[in-house]
Amino acid sequence: MKKRAETVLSRRRCAAGAAALIGAVVLSPGCQKKETPPPQAKPASTLNVAQSFYGQTPEGDSITLYTLTDGKGMEAKLITYGATLVSLKVPDRNGVYEDVILGYDSLEGYIGGTSYIGASIGRYANRIGKAKFELDGVTYAVTKNDGENHLHGGAKGFHKVVWKASPFTTDDSVGVTFTYFSKDGEEGFPGNLTATSMYVLKADNSLTNVISAATDKNTHANVTHHSYFNLTGGAKRDILDHELTIVADNYTPVDNGLIPTGEIAPVKETDLDFTEPMAVGSRIQNVKGGYDHNFILNKEGTALTLAARMYEPESGRVMEVYSTEPAIQFYSGNFLDGTIVGKGGKTYPKYYGFCLEPQHYPDSPNKPAFPTTLLKAGEALRNVMVFKFSTR
Repeated sequence: MKKRAETVLSRRRCAAGAAALIGAVVLSPGCQKKETPPPQAKPASTLNVAQSFYGQTPEGDSITLYTLTDGKGMEAKLITYGATLVSLKVPDRNGVYEDVILGYDSLEGYIGGTSYIGASIGRYANRIGKAKFELDGVTYAVTKNDGENHLHGGAKGFHKVVWKASPFTTDDSVGVTFTYFSKDGEEGFPGNLTATSMYVLKADNSLTNVISAATDKNTHANVTHHSYFNLTGGAKRDILDHELTIVADNYTPVDNGLIPTGEIAPVKETDLDFTEPMAVGSRIQNVKGGYDHNFILNKEGTALTLAARMYEPESGRVMEVYSTEPAIQFYSGNFLDGTIVGKGGKTYPKYYGFCLEPQHYPDSPNKPAFPTTLLKAGEALRNVMVFKFSTR
């Protein structure tokens, strides 16, 4: 495990450009070199970004909505509150574009919500056991907001703050870069930390989220994206018929508080085996509480690789998740209970959305054998997540 930890630490020090990683996902492994065609005039790009007023927080902060479009029908909507993805429209096999994520109709829903819907997550995604860790000889107590544990950055993590935003366009993409400055001691974490959450829409039916962070003092950080997906479009029904594949032979077992025991266990011959496509609901009744597990991806190093694939048979929609991280958390919407009033007044019962969250392991600050989440002063981390859509 020490070798794995050292490998992942090297990822966190890597300074390679995110753009190169984003482009890697669209390359076909079997592509052959072709002769370069003569230069031609480039057609006018149909990619576009627009902005509008979305609402105002009780503190008086104005929230902006950014709408990214590819000119064919794919559309992503983002707000400065929580650097949150509020809508994502992708096509089904008949070319019908529908929204495939859960959310609210107004800012008030995101402000009052407790499910992290669509948000950028940090400083520490997932859980820290007993809400404390030791670093450089000092014990840090972070916010307890999940029983005795710390979850997803605390009471006012990245999901509950207002980010600054800067939209951009390139020849083949359009996007927004959100920036947030987290002060030393925020939610109990050491170090002034600057975070960015960049969303990039491309004309190949992909949306990329790159979350980066840098600090002036040694700290722990783990960041991810937290949309609840439902590939039926418009959340027509639950996600139990969705077919999931996860490129992971192992996972981290947890205790009753969902804190890893420290063990690394194989998924083979368990109800957590998604190495071959399997309907989410086929064995979920055998899993106490439903799926909320950290899967260890079959990879070494920091390459952008396929982590998971979800297929919805009726619509034909396929979502592939590519990641630079060592693990991915699969959550089956177990705590949705029908009390959330979402888009168009629709309520979201149990299992009406799923999350696939590329990240480091839970409770890594307290598990020395796990890949480290230590972020040293003057260094930077970067989590590249690509959500690529197709049909079959």
